[in-house]
Amino acid sequence: MSRIKTLAPGIAISALIAVVCWFLGQAVPLVGGAVFAILLGMVIGTFWKEKGAAGPGIKFASKKILQTAVVLLGFGLPLTQLAQVGAMSLPVILSTISASLITAAVLCRAMHVPGRTATLIGVSSICGGSAIAATAPVIKADDQEVAHAISVVFLFNVLAALIFPTLGDVIGLSNNGFGLFAGTAVNDTSSVTAAAAVWDGMHPGANALDYATIVKLTRTLAIIPITFTLALWVSARERKQAAQNGADAASTSGFSLKRALPTFIVLFVCASLVATGASAAGVDPAVFAPLKTLSKFFIVVAMAAIGLNTDVVGLVKSGA
Repeated sequence: MSRIKTLAPGIAISALIAVVCWFLGQAVPLVGGAVFAILLGMVIGTFWKEKGAAGPGIKFASKKILQTAVVLLGFGLPLTQLAQVGAMSLPVILSTISASLITAAVLCRAMHVPGRTATLIGVSSICGGSAIAATAPVIKADDQEVAHAISVVFLFNVLAALIFPTLGDVIGLSNNGFGLFAGTAVNDTSSVTAAAAVWDGMHPGANALDYATIVKLTRTLAIIPITFTLALWVSARERKQAAQNGADAASTSGFSLKRALPTFIVLFVCASLVATGASAAGVDPAVFAPLKTLSKFFIVVAMAAIGLNTDVVGLVKSGA
């Protein structure tokens, strides 16, 4: 009970901000609740320097509630989505994600961007904020780094949703071609659907929205191997650093699955397997809709907490 009392004030404040931003996100889906939450949290945090009793709960929301959101996200991602998309989109998805990760790694060194920030921006090519949410705890990114990555995703998502439908017309994309383009090149689901919906409005009967959504969901499945690989890399790096610092050999040698693969990622995979089994058994996907909605709300709560913990002055200084 004492633990609950300690965390309750900060969680309540984060949740209150999230409720407001959730409805703002519903009204303006192009921006989305998560972006509203982190922005409002940053504004409040600029004037509210000393969090006091709310501090532990805000920190808990930015970490543990974020991890819970990732687990719940798995119920909306049955592994059978890969089969539904077909062979054509997979090479495009894999090549663009690879290009994004490689580019992030190169520019990280060339522009002296902090490594974790570059990694978060690179993995955002998988599914925007959701990939950042899944990756941040694995690589032990702090709130400031998450805020940087979310800001970058928000900027380019808005530009893409506004520009891509007209660009698709200019370069002569077919309806399915634009669905593949939007589902691959736009990061967050809300902006994917916004761009595809605009295209469908420009081309009655196009139905690019359905194709773009399937491509986007297939892309999201890359969270699993990417986070697993990053977890292995972080674990190996920590063992190497511990060995260099003269730590006990027993604690630094050998492979630790628990250390390499965080519990919440295991639970995420389990949730995805449950969704896959349910889909194979003919269960209506709508059964998992409340969990998917709760996952999105938890992400908004976590983004509000991250915003509250963000140093806006530092963000502006290093934003460019």
